[in-house]
This record gives sequence, C-alpha cells and structure tokens, in this order.
Amino acid sequence: MLGRRLVLSLLVLCPIFTQGHPQGYLDMDDLSPAPRFTSRGQTYRAVLGDTLVLPCEIQNVGNYVVLWRRGGDVLTAREIMVTRDQRFRLVEGYNLEIRNVMPQDAGDYVCQISAKDNKDLVHTVEILVPPTIRGQPPTGSMTVRKGGSVTLECKASGNPVPTITWTKKGGTLFGGEKTVEGFSLTLDQVDRHQAGVYQCSANNGVGPPATIDINLTILYPPEIQVERSWVHSGEGYEAQLVCIVHADPPAMVQWHHDSFALEPNDRRKMETKGTKHTLSISNVQSGDFGNYSCVADNSLGRAKKYMELSGRPSVVEFKSEPYSRGRDFYNLSWEVTSWPPLEEARLLWRRVQLNETHPMPGKWHDVVLAPNPRTAVVGQVTGDGNKHKASYVIRPLQPGSVYEAVVQARNRFGWGEVSDLHKFYTRGSSGQYFITHSATFMLFLLLSFIQTHRKCTHPLLVDPSVSCRMSVYSTRIMRYKSCLIIR
Repeated sequence: MLGRRLVLSLLVLCPIFTQGHPQGYLDMDDLSPAPRFTSRGQTYRAVLGDTLVLPCEIQNVGNYVVLWRRGGDVLTAREIMVTRDQRFRLVEGYNLEIRNVMPQDAGDYVCQISAKDNKDLVHTVEILVPPTIRGQPPTGSMTVRKGGSVTLECKASGNPVPTITWTKKGGTLFGGEKTVEGFSLTLDQVDRHQAGVYQCSANNGVGPPATIDINLTILYPPEIQVERSWVHSGEGYEAQLVCIVHADPPAMVQWHHDSFALEPNDRRKMETKGTKHTLSISNVQSGDFGNYSCVADNSLGRAKKYMELSGRPSVVEFKSEPYSRGRDFYNLSWEVTSWPPLEEARLLWRRVQLNETHPMPGKWHDVVLAPNPRTAVVGQVTGDGNKHKASYVIRPLQPGSVYEAVVQARNRFGWGEVSDLHKFYTRGSSGQYFITHSATFMLFLLLSFIQTHRKCTHPLLVDPSVSCRMSVYSTRIMRYKSCLIIR
C-alpha cells in the first residue's frame, strides 16, 4: 500500500529541476500542446449485472496523469489500478470498464487530467434494477368469512420504482375491472364470488415483471341453485333432479321426497360431480311424483331448495306468428309436452282496447278443447310420443285489432301451468296491422307491468282456487303469467 501511494505521489508531483527556469523548475508540459477531452460527459443507464464502459478519450495527454475518481476515492492513476475491486479495469486507453454492475455502482464518475488547472470529464451512472416483489401475507394465502373485509398487499422494489397491478386469475375484480393499480387491494362484504387466486405484478420496464399469487378462501354457508324447479316426466320414463351446491367448507347434501330422507336403491341413484348433485329416478312410478328438496349442511349453516317432479303437462309453447293472415280470424297453434294423453285443453282469449287515458281489456272468451272423438287425442301427437301439437281458429275477430290469449292443458295427473300471454294482431281494412307506439299503448304496458300481483277476475276458470301472477317481460312484447292452479 505504501508503494502504491509513493508511485501516485511521484506521478502527480514529480518536478524536473532546471537551473535556467526563473522559479528554479521547468514544467515539460509547458512545451507541449494542452490536452483536451474528445469524449463528452453523459448519463449511462445499465441493467443490474451488465458490463458498462465509461469513455475517456484524450488528445495530447503527454506526460499528464489521468485519474478516475468516484467521490473521494481514486480508482485509477494512469495505467495503474488503485481500487482493489476486480470488476474495474481500463480498456483501450483510459476508458473505464465496470463488469457485473451493482446498485452501489450508481453515482458520478470523474475522468480527470491532473494539470495546473485540473480538467474533469463527468459521467453519471444509473443502475436499472429489475423489480422484486413480496406479498402480505408471506404464506400466499388468506381466509376470511363471508361478509367480512380483507386487504391483500404487495411490496415491490427496483429502479425505476415499479408499478404494481392486481388481477384475478380466471375472473374479474370487483366492479368488473380486469386490473387495478396500487400496492394493496381491499375487498369488502366478500362472498364466494371473490374467492380465487389474485395475482400481484410489479413492472418497471427492466426485465420481465415480477409476480406472486395470493389465494383467497371465502368461508360461507351452503348456497343452492336448482336447474329446474319443475321437472316433467311420465310413468315408466326417467327423471333427473339437479341442484348446484356451493359451500366452503364443503357441504353434505341429502335428498328428500315429501320431507322423507331418500337413500339410493335399484331405481334411485345419487351422483355428485363438483358442485352438481343429481338425483336420477328410473322407471318413474306414480308414487315418485311430488315435492323434492335438496338439503345442504356445513359447519356454517344449512340451505334447502325445492323441486317438483310432476306428470302434469308442461307449460304450453305457442308456435303461431303474432300477425293473422285474415281480418276477422286468427289461427292459434301451440305445443305441449305430456307423457300421458291429454284429456283436454282450455283457451282463453280477449280483445285489448285502448283509449286516450287507460287500457280497456275486453271480456275473456273461454274455449274448451276436448279430445278428438275418432282419435281420443287433443291435438296431434308427434313422433316422440310426448309432444302434442294443437291449433284452433279464433273467430269472429275485429279487423285491425290487438288480442291476447292463454292456454292450459290437462292430463290424468291434473292441469299444467297456464301459459305466458300470447299477443296477436288482425289485419286492418287497408291490410295493415294495428301496431302503435303512441303514449296510450306505452301506458298500457306500464300499467300492466306495475300490477305484479292481482286476482283473476274472469269466472271462466276451471278451478276456484286460483291466483294470478305477473311474469318477466320480454324485450319485444309484454309477457306475463296469467293464472296458476294452486294445489
């Protein structure tokens, strides 16, 4: 070490004594052109681990000493390496090479010509550090009960400062957002839909983003959905009742028929695939019809949903177009599913009159469709044996008018539910249909929509124990449930 300091002192301070100089000394550099830098000071950005070369090109260096300094530390003097850091070296003259750069290498580097008036060339080095990230909790998983709040956190480092974004694998965040920025993510009033894997990502443009996953588990009591609350079948056929059960901890699921717990047997099979629980009944008997319930239990609670297995006809589905081909008649056609033969069907229709203040529905007309005397069948039975098609020509009707109709079918197990409302139109005198967008017609739709529950007023229903309910409206035309037989 003493030798290095002695050499450095001699290189910097060694004068040449001559008797003819007025001061007693002669500086040989006074006799040569002044040195100058041909490189310019710059800011260099290097990625962590890279190799960086800082240029220091000099003309007319002569006998002058060239130093590399960083702060108060001298790194090199002429061709001598003063620093002991093996990552530093001079290349192609006085250019300073730094291998495997580290964060602590950031700062100002000065290439200096030691003369009467020192000349400095300054380079600024910035070290770009790829992002690193750590999550909270460190285990990478959190558990919270339904209705609670939870905060997921990520802390990232790097240069430049990374941007942190949150995503949810296989889903969206609250509010339907796909990504959210910030070091934390807070979820309030959580339910099962917030459970899943959340990914925290840190990116600063240096290298690939850093990511970690946090698995969020939501504990909640069972929640049940049924595929169909009314399942239609026939004797000798098969029936399947399905309920979808969500629960954490997982729930125990049991099936009941009219409040009696069911066990598997030769005709009854119970299967579970994921959240889907299926009760399959083969060779259905009349005693199998009735009310079924799917009951799910876990340590946090219990849930129950009801379904009905019925041999009654399905809800009628209308097949005819809403616009009549004639002015005073309309051919109404429909289809209904029933394994036993239909015993009768009932059609109710009426005219809808509109005035300037409120709708004026007309009187219901009741038509009973009995089995054909020759075939003993209501309508035409299709090839699969359980689809029944029927039609009826309604007349006389008023030209250019609006009408509505409902249909209900019965087999030996009873009446099926009443159909949705079917609205149809007759041609006017000029061949046009009565379709208006006036305020009166809009008022009619609005008033009908507001009446979500009402009693049936017409006396033509087959069963006195009847209540009526409105159904959801379609986007094209008002639809409702007219009447439902209560058993």
